[in-house]
Amino acid sequence: MIAFLGAGMVLGLSAGFSPGPLFALVLSQTLRHGVREGIKVAAAPLLTDLPIILASTFLLSRFSGYKGLLGALSIAGAAVLAHMALGTFKARLCEASATEVKPQSLMKGALVNALSPHPYLFWITIGSPMILKGWKVHPMYSALFVAGFSGCLVAAKVVLAVLTGRSSRLLEGKRYVYAMRALGCILFLFAAFLLRDGFRLIGWI
Repeated sequence: MIAFLGAGMVLGLSAGFSPGPLFALVLSQTLRHGVREGIKVAAAPLLTDLPIILASTFLLSRFSGYKGLLGALSIAGAAVLAHMALGTFKARLCEASATEVKPQSLMKGALVNALSPHPYLFWITIGSPMILKGWKVHPMYSALFVAGFSGCLVAAKVVLAVLTGRSSRLLEGKRYVYAMRALGCILFLFAAFLLRDGFRLIGWI
C-alpha cells in the first residue's frame, strides 16, 4: 500500500516540476494576475484528471487505435496554447492592476491540460497499468496511487506559483514586459511541440 502511495507521490512531484505547457501557464498567469490566479491554474488537473484517467484506462483496455484521437487532441491543444501565448506575449504592465480583466485561469489551465496528449500518454503508459495492478489487490491501492500523484502534482505547481509571485516584485517596468514576452515565446514553443506530437500520432510525419 505504501509503495503505491509513494510511487504516486514521486511521479506527481516529477510531473509537477517538469517544464511543460501547464508549467509555463502557471508562470504567466501568476506574473500577469497574481499568485491566486497561478494557483487556479495549478489546481486545473483536479478538474480534468479524473475524466482523463477514466478515458485512458478505457483506451488501454478496449481500444487499440487511440493514437489518432490523441493526435487530434494535441493539434487542438496547440491551437489553444498558441492563442494563450499570443496574449502573454502582448501583455503590458498595466494589466497587473487592471480590475476589469478576467483572467479565467482555471478554465485556461483545464483547457491546456485536457487538450494536451501528455496526461493521456502518462496514464495510458504508466498510470493506468498501476491502477489496474493495484485494483487486483485492493481498490484502496489504486486510490492511494491516484491521490498521491494528483496531490503532489498540484502541490508542486502551487509552490511554483508562490515562488513566482514572490519574485515578481523584481520585475518592474520593462523587465515585466520582457519577462512576459519570454514566457509568450516559451508557450509558443510548447504549442509547436504539441503540434508536432499531434502530427506524429496521426502519422503525418
